[in-house]
Amino acid sequence: MKISLIYFDFPFWRAEIARLSLYLGNIEFEDLRITSDEFQRVKSNGHLDNGIKIPFHQLPCLVVDKISVAQTGGIGRFCGKLADLYPQNNNIEAALIDQYIDIATDITEMVSKTKAEDRNNIFIESLKRKLSILNNSIDSENNYLVNAKISIADIAIWRMIGWLISGNLDGIQSDILKSYKNISKICLSTESHPKVNEWINKTYPKTYIKGNF
Repeated sequence: MKISLIYFDFPFWRAEIARLSLYLGNIEFEDLRITSDEFQRVKSNGHLDNGIKIPFHQLPCLVVDKISVAQTGGIGRFCGKLADLYPQNNNIEAALIDQYIDIATDITEMVSKTKAEDRNNIFIESLKRKLSILNNSIDSENNYLVNAKISIADIAIWRMIGWLISGNLDGIQSDILKSYKNISKICLSTESHPKVNEWINKTYPKTYIKGNF
């Protein structure tokens, strides 16, 4: 099986959910990172400069034996199954994982669809409400979100929160996580996983600060 994951050169959760699943599962893949300029062409014509088809003209995109697959959830579940980070035969566990992928999507869209000037006190309170709901859904006794073992849900929440507190989002303070101890614990547990730590050292910018949760 030949696998390629296509995204930007940036550790955003929508791509890391697949990249890290494959890496944790010791599954060989091509980590293809494209420029913003090439993506502008993808949005227009629906394929990379080398001809690879990009469904829906958006990233990430997974290519498996020349078959292109779009959408974060579908890609994440496929890679998660290959790496034993998403169940193949346990529908309840799968649904529990899916709910965290969906709330990561909700929060991401909530932030991405606002301009910096619109991130006022009302917006921040709405964002904090989402984070509080997420925090309260997490069992404080566990280091991971579902059945006390790492899954694609943990990868998604860890990197989504990392993006949120990066200080690169105008109007969102980097200390916004300080009241949400359960979320912080999940992020720290995920980041300290040996293979995750390897991946950080291998691919993340040298400026990346570990344990910043």
